[in-house]
Amino acid sequence: MAKVAIPANTSVLLLDIEGTTTPITFVKDILFPFIKDNVHEYLSAHWEEDECKQDVQLLKKQAEEDSRQHRAGPVHSLSQTAHTDEEKAIQEVVDNVLWQMASDRKTTALKQLQGHMWRSAYSTGKIKGEVYEDVVPAITRWRQEGLKVYIYSSGSVEAQKLLFGYSVKGNLLELFDGHFDTNIGAKVESQSYRRIAERIRCSTEEIMFLTDVTREAKAAEEAGLNVAVIVRPGNVELTEEEKSHYELITSFSDLVLRGPA
Repeated sequence: MAKVAIPANTSVLLLDIEGTTTPITFVKDILFPFIKDNVHEYLSAHWEEDECKQDVQLLKKQAEEDSRQHRAGPVHSLSQTAHTDEEKAIQEVVDNVLWQMASDRKTTALKQLQGHMWRSAYSTGKIKGEVYEDVVPAITRWRQEGLKVYIYSSGSVEAQKLLFGYSVKGNLLELFDGHFDTNIGAKVESQSYRRIAERIRCSTEEIMFLTDVTREAKAAEEAGLNVAVIVRPGNVELTEEEKSHYELITSFSDLVLRGPA
């Protein structure tokens, strides 16, 4: 695959995570299975702690809202009090979490509990964030050239920082100038990329976005960003039309610093 030039007016590289800096298999085969396999143990160990109580309360509110909206799924209706059958209450929370995950829901309540579980796992060494071999050398070069590097992922900023802070390559957080998640907007909406440009005080034309998802690439392109789509093993296969439309790279090393003006 041919090299792709970073446009000369680029001052910022904006990176996706899953399938871009980090293998999809890490998220699919390690992060989410960890939650499913350990949620009962985690809740049992932390049940009386304030943070866990807040997580459960948020899940309870979400379950009550789901019930009002007539959404199918387990609803834990017991209050987390000293008079509650603790094991039964824990199991009801577990059932709700597993149902939400099976339904691929992204509620704030679910994300918050997952984030706290991952924080515990990273900090104790049970999980280490994975990054492709080409990522650290490339970002190091880009920063030496004066480019700024930001992350934009659907995973929470906290989850992003855990992945890079406790990575197989060590603490990589100093490589990034900042992080964005869906609090700035959905990744398939062009307005989200305009908001990011405003937040980092540059024009959209000065940003180059790297992603493996063409719907995100399209939204970024519509906002005025330069885009390259990264093709790695395990990523979604592109159509012939997508292959012809987008600049494609198989590695960050395929990006050539500073294209012609």
